[in-house]
Amino acid sequence: MSKLGIIAGNGVFPLEVAAAARRRGYAVIAVAHRGETDERLAALCEEITWIRVGELQTMIDAFRRAGVTEAAMAGGIARARLGDSFAPDARAIAMLARVGRFSDDALLRAVAAEIESDGIAMIDPVPMLDDALAGLGRMAGPEPSAAQLKDLRLAFGVMRALGGFDVGQAAAVRDGVVGAVEAIEGTDAALRRAAALCGRGLVVAKAAKPGQDLRFDRPAIGPATIELLSEIGAAMIGVEAGQALILERARMLAAAASAGITGRRPGDSRGRPRLKARARNRRTLRRRCASRLSRA
Repeated sequence: MSKLGIIAGNGVFPLEVAAAARRRGYAVIAVAHRGETDERLAALCEEITWIRVGELQTMIDAFRRAGVTEAAMAGGIARARLGDSFAPDARAIAMLARVGRFSDDALLRAVAAEIESDGIAMIDPVPMLDDALAGLGRMAGPEPSAAQLKDLRLAFGVMRALGGFDVGQAAAVRDGVVGAVEAIEGTDAALRRAAALCGRGLVVAKAAKPGQDLRFDRPAIGPATIELLSEIGAAMIGVEAGQALILERARMLAAAASAGITGRRPGDSRGRPRLKARARNRRTLRRRCASRLSRA
């Protein structure tokens, strides 16, 4: 039986990758991170090794003992918690000294290079999953307004302009004003910050950075995203078709329907397809947003 190594971070994506690999006949050998990885992953694995972030040699040794020749990264690591969980071993310290830059993409590429130097190929896990990427067409809900489409174009423009600096994967805009760009705090905290500053009616874009290695890190949305958008009263979210992950698609659609959140439609006149989400009672939200701006 072929074996697939999974380097598991947080969220549901490691569970989805492990389940998909098992359906395809793989034995799953996972290395999971304490305080990050969902403990349910163990039930989907032939073997699982729990490590702290930075125990690179332990990770590689676990894969080599199990005879793993291919491995995939799935799920993220919360930077905000690294102060409590980061425990680099000698190999990780040597790697970090060579890298010199601690951006997400640089670190992920460096970890992959270390693993591949031991004869373990790093692969993209997404092709194992069915219907995992955002496609064309609307999922649910009414059409966005011209003003909201304009805000979405601005949000994507901000991401394209700043993506080379590896600052994050999300930007939030309202009425032509950039409310927040994701940085070290992560997407959820960035969007809550934007809502606190700008109020309801935000338009959000999530996009891959230029040159980002999608084997290791893709923009993703799922049920938790929809819940957050509903909580902060966001008007719309857009992601790039063919690149962004849709996690727990059925649950996400159900959550969107329940919350009155709109799904996707074809791209604008320039042909950029994306997923769109918006809250119900658009006119009410826009009046509230306008009054908040006038008070500011």
